[in-house]
Amino acid sequence: MKLGIEGFKYEDLADSGRLQDLALSFDRYAAASDAPLFARFESYRFAVQTGIAHGGLTEPEESGLLVEMSRVLAAFTEELFQTDGTPIRLRTQRDAQVARFKKEFVSKRVAKWQASSQTGDDVAMDVLIKSLAGRSDRDAEHALAITANRLLDLEREYPRGAASLSPSAQTRAAFAQLREELRAAHVLDDILGPHEYVDSPSPENLAREAAALHALADRLVAWTAAHWKSGAFSSWSSFQLPRPVVYDHLVETVPVDRHRIAGEPEHLRRRDGFKLTDPRATSREVTDQAHYCIYCQERKKDSCSRGFAEKENRFKVNPLGVPLEGCPLRERIGEMNLLRAEGESIAALAIVMVDNPMCPGTGHRICNDCMKACIFQKQDPVNIPQIETGALTDVLFLPWGFEIYALLTRWNPLNVRRPMALPYNGKNVLVVGLGPAGYTLAHYLANEGFGVVGIDGLKIEPLDERWLHEPIRDARVLWDQLDERILAGFGGVSEYGITVRWDKNFLKVIRIALERKSNIRLYGGVRFGGTITIEDAFDRLGFDHIAIAAGAGTPTIVRMKNNLIRGIRKASDFLMALQLSGAGKANSMSNLQVRLPAVVIGGGLTAIDTATELLAYYPVQVEKILARYQTLCSEMGEAVVRSGYDPEEIGILDEFLEHGRAVRAERVRAAGNGGGKPDFLPLLRGWGGATIAYRKSMTDSPAYRLNHEEIIKALEEGITYAENLSPVEAVADEFGHLRSVLFSRQAVEDGRWNDSGEVVEMPARSMMVAAGTSPNVIYEKEHPGTFKLDKYGQFFQSFASITSPGAAATHPQELQEIDPLREQGFFTSYAHPADPAKRITFYGDNHPRYAGNVVKAMAS
Repeated sequence: MKLGIEGFKYEDLADSGRLQDLALSFDRYAAASDAPLFARFESYRFAVQTGIAHGGLTEPEESGLLVEMSRVLAAFTEELFQTDGTPIRLRTQRDAQVARFKKEFVSKRVAKWQASSQTGDDVAMDVLIKSLAGRSDRDAEHALAITANRLLDLEREYPRGAASLSPSAQTRAAFAQLREELRAAHVLDDILGPHEYVDSPSPENLAREAAALHALADRLVAWTAAHWKSGAFSSWSSFQLPRPVVYDHLVETVPVDRHRIAGEPEHLRRRDGFKLTDPRATSREVTDQAHYCIYCQERKKDSCSRGFAEKENRFKVNPLGVPLEGCPLRERIGEMNLLRAEGESIAALAIVMVDNPMCPGTGHRICNDCMKACIFQKQDPVNIPQIETGALTDVLFLPWGFEIYALLTRWNPLNVRRPMALPYNGKNVLVVGLGPAGYTLAHYLANEGFGVVGIDGLKIEPLDERWLHEPIRDARVLWDQLDERILAGFGGVSEYGITVRWDKNFLKVIRIALERKSNIRLYGGVRFGGTITIEDAFDRLGFDHIAIAAGAGTPTIVRMKNNLIRGIRKASDFLMALQLSGAGKANSMSNLQVRLPAVVIGGGLTAIDTATELLAYYPVQVEKILARYQTLCSEMGEAVVRSGYDPEEIGILDEFLEHGRAVRAERVRAAGNGGGKPDFLPLLRGWGGATIAYRKSMTDSPAYRLNHEEIIKALEEGITYAENLSPVEAVADEFGHLRSVLFSRQAVEDGRWNDSGEVVEMPARSMMVAAGTSPNVIYEKEHPGTFKLDKYGQFFQSFASITSPGAAATHPQELQEIDPLREQGFFTSYAHPADPAKRITFYGDNHPRYAGNVVKAMAS
């Protein structure tokens, strides 16, 4: 790999000393590119580093300066890696025409068009589009957008209702040429009239031209409206208009029976196995959303980032009772959107990574706190996660794009508080847990110069060594099909708790960037409190600090009779077993048995994920059993095979074999019908399907309040939802296996949910319980007296450090107990008996302020 900045080679990008030289090289480049801009940036940088808030600028001024400098950084980066972002910019310019068409033509005219007899014929509109957009444009949406936009441009000089008109000679000539082309094709004569173009811009001539132009635009509006109504443009981003947000009706459902509801049939999606179920937005859709943003950071109104702040450090609460706190990371969202709308994806990514360097772990299908707090509260918000992931993938899939991302994790001049990684300082930290909180903490500690050893209880599969030492030209070499990918053990809940709705290949991007740092080591299969104790870490291995980011702990046990009989599992256990064992792969020998009907207890995202994955797993399971049964029978004889089972097992086996044959037959039918996707949903529903049962209404559930889009996506996969049902008893069959579940129907009385007295029985052969989890404080359970827990015995008690003036903040000698929900505190009660400076901190789901989602964990 040959770098484009003289004097630098690839190995220099991992050397802290050479990064300082690179920073100086960038400064010279920026000064040569725009001396006044760089002078302002240098003054700002110095002010920030001396402790002046926002560098002495207003926040909008700071925002504008960083946006300008990000463009310079992008240009420098392209030169450094000898890559070219021009294709992204050109593509974005095309997509921007579509975004303008949507905003100015579709929203303001087509959507408001009143039906009339004059709709325009297809032949005439085809001639008009080819005349204005060109005959070679095979992108129908772009061609229509160009046509409408050029008519809008002409209309600006022929405004409707104007007392006088004064179009330029160039505009008159352009419109005359268009009229001649249309006349030559013998179309639209009724509105063009017989008048030829004349040089004289008399009021009469201009009025005739204006009338013809307005009639032409109206005919295009009518034609577009008619085709939209017929469904011709339903898949185009330009016709996906923002809808009003009705908070108590965010999810469309239809009744299935007295107890269950489901998604609308026309929105059902066919799913087959465990490939990625959501391939992310197209670049055009991302550009559309970037243009939808109104960039309110320019007026300090960027609630997506900073939240809807009210008095007394409180945040506005939406009608669902959710505080609108904005992005937990305070990511510069408006700035990102502005740059992505221009096609400056490298600049957009660089500005994102000031606050969110681990952005491959956030974005699409991971977080939406920013969307909840978007300035658009009465209509659909900007899809910020799609824009973030779109900017990231734009860069990653450039030549050397991964190297651009990896460099920005070590050196980012926009991050003026810590623009580059510091050299190793001799202090070592043990990070317990390699989920979102753990890997983010490892990044920050390493960049501060600490040695970091990250451990995780899961086995961590080794990476291909060449990725840690050799430059990666095309990041696509890191991508695997999710149903074939070996789970690598890195990423915690992002690896085993989040389903294939999210592209887990992003975890590899994070991990390689981390492991390339010379002061980071990662080890799997190491259990804190078992394999290694606190005493081992401090006294035997010589660590200076321990940081616990061990995530959630034990699942909550629901109060229900017979809640441990066969057929019942905890949802988090099911998801981990499904994903870590590889049970969803056809070649895996993993034994994970589920039966239908299935019921999932809970109202959060874990319940949603469990229901969708269980339904997707069932056809895989029965097909595998059928194939292996037939193989055994061919080798050993069916009588011998069946003789090994007892009566209960024979019944289950025959049930699975029957279902396996039906699944196989549907696959054959689909293959013979043009190779389309098989439709397993009628079969699965016929066998009982998967139902989420929640003790309150769907609108009261955590999933609905925090991320209703996930409910919509789950309903599209065919799950059903039962509201107002609280489980009271699991009913066993004659073999002691789950047969059905008894629920008590709940009703609201005097504003509170209570038992109505009605008992509902639902058939269920499998039940997954997703009733939440407790924080992971297992070390204290196994080694009592090590830590003080909070008053509820759930979390570690939080302490804040007290340091006198001049004392080293990294070595607090005293700690003060605090309420972590009101004050900032990350220390546990632990103090090393011989060296009080050796402390233990805790993060992510272990911390009450930051528990609950991936981005909060990273923010901690």
